[in-house]
Formats: sequence, structure tokens, C-alpha cells
Amino acid sequence: MTIQNILITTPVIFLVFLLLLALLSVYLKRKADKTPSGKHAFDPYACGQTKDAVSQYVNPNFRRMFYLAFFFTVMHVLVMIVATAPKGHTLLPVAYIAVGALAMLILFRK
Repeated sequence: MTIQNILITTPVIFLVFLLLLALLSVYLKRKADKTPSGKHAFDPYACGQTKDAVSQYVNPNFRRMFYLAFFFTVMHVLVMIVATAPKGHTLLPVAYIAVGALAMLILFRK
């Protein structure tokens, strides 16, 4: 495996983008607004209404939706990586399958 083939593997590209995003985050943090927040800055937003102001206040719980979204995201990425793995390279797909199985164990733990 040449250095060029190693540099274009998915984990290496992921780490490069992770580094670029970390640098962008540091740069944008310096440019961010530094004025202090108001007293309601961290209150939940409900279409401009508060729980006390509306008699039919709805606060949906998306916890079950998170599990489904996480499951389908992991499965789609896993299938995409395994299906597009280069011929003769079996270690990377096997590693992805192991990480995907670990993610499913964590997701469905009791």
C-alpha cells in the first residue's frame, strides 16, 4: 500500500476534515459576539410562547426518533463504506463492521 493510497482512505480524510473544522472553530470563536447574554438566553423556545402563557403547551419528546435516526445513519454509512471498499482491502470493511456492531450494542443496551 503506497502513501498515496493511505492518504485517501476514509479515516485519514475524516481526520483531516476534523482538524480543519477544529481550526475553523477556533478562528470563528475569536470572531464571535462577546456581549453578555440576556436573562432568557437559555430558555427553551416554543414558537415565542412559554409554558405559563399557553394552556395547550406542547413539549414533544424526540428520544425514540433519535434512536431510529442514529440506527439508520450508522447502517447507511456502514453499507456505503463496505460496498465501496477497494478490491483486496478487507481489513477496513471488517473494522467498520466491528465499529458498527459496537455502536448497535451501545444503542440497544438496557
